[in-house]
Amino acid sequence: MSRALDDRTWRQRLAPLFSGFDLPLMAVVGVLAGAGLLAMYSAGFDHGTRFVDHGRNMLLAALILFVVAQVPPQRLMALAVPLYTVGLLLLVATALFGLTKKGATRWLNLGLVIQPSEILKIATPLMLAWWFQRREGSLRPRDFAGAGLILLLPAALIAKQPDLGTAILVFSAGFYVIFFAGLSWRLILPVVAIAAIGLTALVLSEDAICQPGVDWKVLHEYQKNRVCTLLDPTKDPLGKGFHIIQGMIAIGSGGVWGKGFMKGTQTHLEFIPERTTDFIFAAYSEEFGLFGCLVLIIGFATLILRGLVIAFEAPTMFARLLAGAITLSFFTYSMVNMGMVSGILPVVGVPLPFVSYGGTAMVMLGLSLGILMSIARARRLMPS
Repeated sequence: MSRALDDRTWRQRLAPLFSGFDLPLMAVVGVLAGAGLLAMYSAGFDHGTRFVDHGRNMLLAALILFVVAQVPPQRLMALAVPLYTVGLLLLVATALFGLTKKGATRWLNLGLVIQPSEILKIATPLMLAWWFQRREGSLRPRDFAGAGLILLLPAALIAKQPDLGTAILVFSAGFYVIFFAGLSWRLILPVVAIAAIGLTALVLSEDAICQPGVDWKVLHEYQKNRVCTLLDPTKDPLGKGFHIIQGMIAIGSGGVWGKGFMKGTQTHLEFIPERTTDFIFAAYSEEFGLFGCLVLIIGFATLILRGLVIAFEAPTMFARLLAGAITLSFFTYSMVNMGMVSGILPVVGVPLPFVSYGGTAMVMLGLSLGILMSIARARRLMPS
């Protein structure tokens, strides 16, 4: 009898910590995490402790999600300015005193080596959501100009390192906030049209501009090589085009149903480079085929749809903008990763959420989902 009372007491104590959690969001995250564990077990089978470390990183992300979900959105808003300021200062310190590896200065040694650009993936949309919340009801063109400056500062510093992939992710997360705040389509459509014309011209003039010795001015040589390799990977099949070609071979060889779990020849014969990180989607596709890819794509689509519903129902402008930006960031990550592995987009260092190996990426994933869950709980726990 006393044991039953004790059990009930513990349940009563723990119940408030779990009340208001968004069950559909947790369910789809569980499906994606399960797919990630299956893919990592196979791709990392002969890769040391990758599978064990991946599982540990997932548990850490789950803990971070749970803790951050307890923090009300109002307290998150109070962190916006200091977190953004610290992030910018760390980026400046990285430019001045950072560690350089393979020609890129992206890391800072503070006793522990960190990559400050990761902080800005959350700090930038957080700061922009705070910026628009403070101006709710009286937005003017100069407010959008100020938001543009807030966005361009970290994006430019990160691109200068150079780290174009992370700069694109930070820029896109911030742009989503500005878009949801009411940025006019009259400003967006001309940029889209210019980009479309530029891409068309790039494809048509590929033979001329991708010749050795041609300087693109605005891009580094390795960035130029990635674009030219995307346009025609067969020009250097054993060098720069190897990643894209092997990724497409693995995806195509999976067929409709895949070769089966642990039976991917491209994966286990080590033809797929970075098969546990950036190119794990190719390894997954080879073993689980089109059907497995559809499960993964539907999972991401459901996650994005649920996140947009949470954003729509958010109680404040700050929460609405932040939830929308975080949700569409998942879209950017998944689209860019799958696109680069499939030969649709240039190869950049963008992990596939829940699937790719990486401690920092998994921690940021847990933090992002925790913020989204916090916003969902704030709506559910509001008195009716």
